[in-house]
Amino acid sequence: MLCRVDIKLAFSKLLRVNAAAFSCKKAVLLAALTQKRPWRLLCVSTWLALACAGPAVRQESGMEYARWFSILQDGAVVLRTPGGDADTLRGPFRRMVCMSSSYVGFLEAIGADSTVAGVSGLQFLGNRKVNAIEAGYDAALNYEAILLTRPDLFLTYSVSSAEPPYLARLRELGIRCATVSEHLESHPLARAEYVKLFGALTGREAAADSVFSAVRDRYLALVQPSATKKVLINIPYASQWFIPGGDNYMTRLIRDAGGILLGAVPGKQESSVIGLETAYAFAQEADVWLHPGWCETREQLRAVHPLFSEFPVLEKDVWNNTLQRTPGGGNRFWETGPVRPDWVLEDLTRIFSGSVTDSLHYYLPVD
Repeated sequence: MLCRVDIKLAFSKLLRVNAAAFSCKKAVLLAALTQKRPWRLLCVSTWLALACAGPAVRQESGMEYARWFSILQDGAVVLRTPGGDADTLRGPFRRMVCMSSSYVGFLEAIGADSTVAGVSGLQFLGNRKVNAIEAGYDAALNYEAILLTRPDLFLTYSVSSAEPPYLARLRELGIRCATVSEHLESHPLARAEYVKLFGALTGREAAADSVFSAVRDRYLALVQPSATKKVLINIPYASQWFIPGGDNYMTRLIRDAGGILLGAVPGKQESSVIGLETAYAFAQEADVWLHPGWCETREQLRAVHPLFSEFPVLEKDVWNNTLQRTPGGGNRFWETGPVRPDWVLEDLTRIFSGSVTDSLHYYLPVD
């Protein structure tokens, strides 16, 4: 026969399915434990398990690649940020302010860009169908304009574990805010999967699933079995030459296209800074030079720094992701590229294989 301690342990395990609810009924359970008849404990414990549980626990639908969001069975979205609590959103939302142009790209892909009421950096946006206000930037938000748009959701991102300070002010003004961590994903298909998030937010889940499935299948079909082309990337920015880490989004795209990114530190997602001497060494062995800043000609590249004239790669293959620059100075590579990594991968695959015979999606040769 079970002793009273054994009975307590057994039923406490049963009630752990909802620990918070159990604590709120703790007094009732303790009263039951003082009884000498185990069947009474069974009755009370069963009642507590049912009464305290409330609605059935909603199961999360795990994403195939994305790490920083998930979708519940009832269609609600769970957003996560480093060091922060999970945030749950329930759509559909009809008017949104987007602090990243990539959010507009996701909405455009599912035919929901009409929900964009405000954008940070409107002049740089390539989507000309969007009828939105300029929301401003970080500490210089245009609160009055944002309020006038009457948004039901404000979407932003954070570059640290700390929440952007302007969100507290927006919440005081009665605006629902949420932080999206799409930029933290390292796999191109993980970023592309955020189309499902925007599908859930706008009630276009089926369209989002269809878009992602097509992008995923096409991307995987394009992945190269081996990497052979050595790649130099970027030019100095504010006197610092940044090289993406080995686990970086761009590094993965280059590797999947058959390239080896010179200087990428294995196991690191954030970029490292290299000196000009190191870049010179990489330029001696590189087969391709990608993303040379604003430069669209080799003459412009030589003008950036005299040493560039001594880079052997300058006389080989040099490509920039500037084919879809916008009239306002933006670049559709960053606006639609996250939702269409298959287009980026196709471009890079053709560049590395030397099979560019017509126009690409995002890349132009630097002649």
